[in-house]
Amino acid sequence: MNNEELNQLKEQLLADKKRVKQLLDSYEADEPFIASQEINTYDQQHHGDFGTELDDRQKDIALHEHMEEEFREIERALSKIDEGTYGICERTGKPIPIERLKAMPTARYIIDEETS
Repeated sequence: MNNEELNQLKEQLLADKKRVKQLLDSYEADEPFIASQEINTYDQQHHGDFGTELDDRQKDIALHEHMEEEFREIERALSKIDEGTYGICERTGKPIPIERLKAMPTARYIIDEETS
Protein backbone atom coordinates (compact mmCIF):
# COMPACT_ATOMS: atom_id res chain seq x y z
CA MET A 1 0.00 0.00 0.00
CA ASN A 2 1.38 3.39 -0.91
CA ASN A 3 1.19 6.61 1.15
CA GLU A 4 -1.71 8.01 -0.87
CA GLU A 5 -3.80 4.89 -0.26
CA LEU A 6 -2.88 4.95 3.43
CA ASN A 7 -3.90 8.61 3.72
CA GLN A 8 -7.22 7.91 1.99
CA LEU A 9 -7.93 5.04 4.37
CA LYS A 10 -7.00 7.19 7.35
CA GLU A 11 -9.37 9.93 6.18
CA GLN A 12 -12.13 7.35 5.79
CA LEU A 13 -11.49 6.03 9.29
CA LEU A 14 -11.55 9.57 10.74
CA ALA A 15 -14.84 10.31 8.97
CA ASP A 16 -16.30 7.00 10.22
CA LYS A 17 -15.11 7.78 13.75
CA LYS A 18 -16.81 11.17 13.67
CA ARG A 19 -20.06 9.65 12.35
CA VAL A 20 -20.13 6.88 14.95
CA LYS A 21 -19.23 9.30 17.77
CA GLN A 22 -22.15 11.55 16.80
CA LEU A 23 -24.51 8.57 16.84
CA LEU A 24 -23.21 7.47 20.24
CA ASP A 25 -23.52 10.98 21.66
CA SER A 26 -27.06 11.26 20.29
CA TYR A 27 -28.06 7.94 21.81
CA GLU A 28 -26.52 8.75 25.18
CA ALA A 29 -28.27 12.14 25.27
CA ASP A 30 -31.65 10.42 24.71
CA GLU A 31 -31.05 7.49 27.08
CA PRO A 32 -32.24 9.10 30.37
CA PHE A 33 -35.44 10.29 28.68
CA ILE A 34 -36.15 6.86 27.21
CA ALA A 35 -35.54 5.12 30.55
CA SER A 36 -37.79 7.56 32.45
CA GLN A 37 -40.56 7.15 29.88
CA GLU A 38 -40.49 3.38 30.29
CA ILE A 39 -40.73 3.63 34.07
CA ASN A 40 -43.46 6.31 34.06
CA THR A 41 -45.74 4.59 31.55
CA TYR A 42 -45.46 0.97 32.65
CA ASP A 43 -48.66 0.95 34.73
CA GLN A 44 -50.64 2.74 32.00
CA GLN A 45 -49.82 0.40 29.12
CA HIS A 46 -51.38 -2.72 27.80
CA HIS A 47 -49.03 -5.66 28.36
CA GLY A 48 -48.66 -6.22 24.60
CA ASP A 49 -47.62 -2.60 24.08
CA PHE A 50 -45.10 -2.86 26.87
CA GLY A 51 -43.65 -6.01 25.31
CA THR A 52 -43.27 -4.22 21.98
CA GLU A 53 -41.54 -1.27 23.63
CA LEU A 54 -39.28 -3.62 25.58
CA ASP A 55 -38.35 -5.37 22.35
CA ASP A 56 -37.60 -1.99 20.73
CA ARG A 57 -35.48 -1.01 23.72
CA GLN A 58 -33.50 -4.25 23.49
CA LYS A 59 -32.84 -3.55 19.80
CA ASP A 60 -31.68 -0.03 20.71
CA ILE A 61 -29.28 -1.45 23.29
CA ALA A 62 -27.91 -3.97 20.80
CA LEU A 63 -27.40 -1.23 18.19
CA HIS A 64 -25.66 0.94 20.78
CA GLU A 65 -23.32 -1.92 21.71
CA HIS A 66 -22.59 -2.48 18.01
CA MET A 67 -21.75 1.21 17.57
CA GLU A 68 -19.43 1.09 20.59
CA GLU A 69 -17.64 -1.92 19.10
CA GLU A 70 -17.37 -0.17 15.72
CA PHE A 71 -15.88 2.88 17.47
CA ARG A 72 -13.28 0.70 19.24
CA GLU A 73 -12.34 -1.01 15.95
CA ILE A 74 -11.89 2.37 14.26
CA GLU A 75 -9.70 3.59 17.09
CA ARG A 76 -7.66 0.36 16.90
CA ALA A 77 -7.12 0.86 13.15
CA LEU A 78 -6.07 4.49 13.65
CA SER A 79 -3.60 3.42 16.36
CA LYS A 80 -2.16 0.81 14.02
CA ILE A 81 -1.64 3.52 11.38
CA ASP A 82 0.28 5.57 13.96
CA GLU A 83 2.33 2.51 14.96
CA GLY A 84 3.07 1.55 11.35
CA THR A 85 1.33 -1.84 11.62
CA TYR A 86 -1.88 -1.01 9.75
CA GLY A 87 -2.80 -3.40 6.96
CA ILE A 88 -0.89 -6.34 8.43
CA CYS A 89 -2.85 -9.49 9.33
CA GLU A 90 -2.78 -9.98 13.11
CA ARG A 91 -2.57 -13.77 12.74
CA THR A 92 -0.22 -14.32 9.83
CA GLY A 93 1.75 -11.09 9.55
CA LYS A 94 0.92 -11.00 5.83
CA PRO A 95 -0.30 -7.79 4.16
CA ILE A 96 -4.06 -7.40 3.96
CA PRO A 97 -5.03 -6.72 0.32
CA ILE A 98 -5.78 -3.04 -0.36
CA GLU A 99 -9.15 -3.98 -1.87
CA ARG A 100 -10.18 -5.51 1.44
CA LEU A 101 -9.02 -2.48 3.39
CA LYS A 102 -10.94 -0.15 1.07
CA ALA A 103 -14.08 -2.21 1.60
CA MET A 104 -13.49 -2.62 5.34
CA PRO A 105 -10.88 -0.17 6.70
CA THR A 106 -10.99 -1.82 10.14
CA ALA A 107 -10.05 -5.27 8.77
CA ARG A 108 -7.59 -7.05 11.07
CA TYR A 109 -7.14 -10.29 9.16
CA ILE A 110 -6.79 -11.55 5.62
CA ILE A 111 -9.94 -13.31 4.51
CA ASP A 112 -8.48 -16.82 4.71
CA GLU A 113 -7.62 -16.26 8.38
CA GLU A 114 -10.92 -14.65 9.33
CA THR A 115 -13.02 -17.52 8.04
CA SER A 116 -11.05 -20.28 9.73
